This record gives sequence, structure tokens and C-alpha cells, in this order.
Amino acid sequence: MDFRNAGNIFAVLEDMLDLAEQEPEKPRNNNNPSRAYVRDAKAMAATPADVVEYPNAYVFVVDMPGIEAGQIKVQVENDNVLVLSGERRRKEEIKESGVKYVRMERRVGKFMRKFVLPENANLDAISAVAKDGVLTVRVEKLPPPKPKRPKTIHVNVA
Repeated sequence: MDFRNAGNIFAVLEDMLDLAEQEPEKPRNNNNPSRAYVRDAKAMAATPADVVEYPNAYVFVVDMPGIEAGQIKVQVENDNVLVLSGERRRKEEIKESGVKYVRMERRVGKFMRKFVLPENANLDAISAVAKDGVLTVRVEKLPPPKPKRPKTIHVNVA
């Protein structure tokens, strides 16, 4: 096992666990990632996706089990980043009825993926369909630019 980065890992874990209880006079080490960054990184690592390029479109297929279509967000940030996100929560009626989980293996929490779109992506032609726990997002391609004709410059006689 490689322990070269163990100090950094422990610092990240310390920030995650002790951030809320941190003493006001103890300065926070700004070299460590924020809780939001760690949460987003875990959500992205646990969200499998396929990206397929067709002649006229890009198709993103993302597994989002247990998330209803109305709770899935499909957004474009910074004019070129496709963000697909959602959150699966535990069922509240189980908690309220005094029933407890004996085993809980299905993932709960945030699902998210970010994809940088290529320059030829048509941001005005994006469609999304969620069916059977799978989100399919289609981003149409812009038509290729027409080749420029050479411009002829008239040569004057001096």
C-alpha cells in the first residue's frame, strides 16, 4: 500500500468530519478541497455514463436508478459544460414507521456527471428522456461550416 499521500488524505478526512465543529481561532487549511468539491467528486465517480458520437449528434446515457424524471436536472453551464444531476433519497415512510434497514446496499445521495461539450454542439437542440432509471440526453451537432471561397483582389497597374 502506498502511504505517500496519506497525510493529504487524512487532512481531507479531517476537514470533512470536523469542519462543523471547528474552533473559530483554528485557521482552515485552504489547500484541502471543500466539502462540496468532495461530495461532487464522489457523486461523479459513482455515476456511470456512456457517450456515443453519431454523425449528427452526441448521446449521453447515464444510469440514475430510483430517481424520477421530474427530479433530474439537465443544465448547460459556462456555455459548454453539460451537467446531469439528481438525488435519490431514502424513503421517509420507513423512518417514520419505526422500521429499520437490516442491509442497505443501494446507493442513496447525489448523482452527477459533467461533460465539456465540443464546439460543434448545438446548445439550442438538446433533448432528454428518462426511462427505467436511465437518462438519455441527445445534443445535436451544428452543421459544418461552409468552405470559404477565395477572395480575388484586383491588382492595379501603377
